[in-house]
Amino acid sequence: MDALILLGSFIALILIGMPVAYALGLSALIGAWWIDIPFQALMIQVAGGVNKFSLLAIPFFVLAGAIMAEGGMSRRLVAFAGVLVGFVRGGLSLVNIMASTFFGAISGSSVADTASVGSVLIPEMERRGYPREFATAVTVSGSVQALLTPPSHNSVLYSLAAGGTVSIASLFMAGVVPGLLMSACLMVLCLIFAKKRNYPKGEVIPMRQALKICGEAMWGLMAMVIILGGILSGIFTATESAAIAVLWSFFVTMFIYRDYKWSELPKLMHRTVRTISIVMILIGFAASFGYIMTLMQIPSKITTMFLTLSDNRYVILMCINVMLLLLGTVMDMAPLILILTPILMPVILGIGVDPVQFGMIMLVNLGIGLITPPVGAVLFVGSAVGKVSIEKTVKALLPFYAVLFLVLMAVTYIPALSLWLPHLVL
Repeated sequence: MDALILLGSFIALILIGMPVAYALGLSALIGAWWIDIPFQALMIQVAGGVNKFSLLAIPFFVLAGAIMAEGGMSRRLVAFAGVLVGFVRGGLSLVNIMASTFFGAISGSSVADTASVGSVLIPEMERRGYPREFATAVTVSGSVQALLTPPSHNSVLYSLAAGGTVSIASLFMAGVVPGLLMSACLMVLCLIFAKKRNYPKGEVIPMRQALKICGEAMWGLMAMVIILGGILSGIFTATESAAIAVLWSFFVTMFIYRDYKWSELPKLMHRTVRTISIVMILIGFAASFGYIMTLMQIPSKITTMFLTLSDNRYVILMCINVMLLLLGTVMDMAPLILILTPILMPVILGIGVDPVQFGMIMLVNLGIGLITPPVGAVLFVGSAVGKVSIEKTVKALLPFYAVLFLVLMAVTYIPALSLWLPHLVL
């Protein structure tokens, strides 16, 4: 009955259109009232949920990504990717995927990736003879790997939701191989389409121009080197690397590229603060919701339910994948990470799955949800940027869904994909 009151009130509030963050807080209040817990204890959990040093990484990485997204970085990364792969048949679709890989490793955001890369490449791909819905599908699917590769904001959220038992640095390292695997698989699919549909070849860029393009792009790519190099060398922590990323992105944008106006900075800061405010409210209310769930022993009950379904870890992992895929289509990623991680952590520990690997499994699952209707935020952004209807975009995405599902299966059932690099370098 306790679980029905808490989860039922949360679902009911979501169905009537209440924002997820407030639905979490209000349902936590209802749950506290039901089990007779003082509301003051709930407020302490809300304050404690956001009073964590590691959370500073989120606003810093969001700000760094925003500065680079609006400061000309995406255009230079697109040009750099064009130097590398733009000359082959279907090369512009490969450029799209590769540019998303580069930009995702700097911004850590699928939405920013889709908006910045898509605004440059979707019109250009259409001009070169690619169907606009195909260009949009490539952009949307390519942005999913930004959720895996460092500096992923969602890895920070997962570390927080896991109670700090999983380090952010381990999650950053764990996302590198799955992210590159996803990009490689999508590029292979684009090559198959290019040959089958006879998409155009690009032109080989002259050496002098190519060197200039590479030189400009290197300034931005150095952000990735600074973040990973600093963490691996022990010079600074993952949280401190976020602050360094802001300083570097500001320096490159305002003093090297100089495409961004100083007068636009206050507006950028305002947009970033609004975004972060929403995230912090969500984190605080999710902490209180998780507190009530723990008191009601919901995680242990769900663990028992999964373990009674089967004693085979592969079957349980498949059931968890199906659940995450379905939930990812109807709720946003951040609240699902904060809600489901404390619930599922005892389950995956009980079947012997490493929490770092499970973090990657969860991110891939929910990343697919971000590009799937009816509530796929990245899908909506991509359709808006590409000026293509949701229906046409989803139809063009069908083969890309299949490739992403294959990557999900590989990440789920081949632990080394997620664990090899963290074990090697940390």
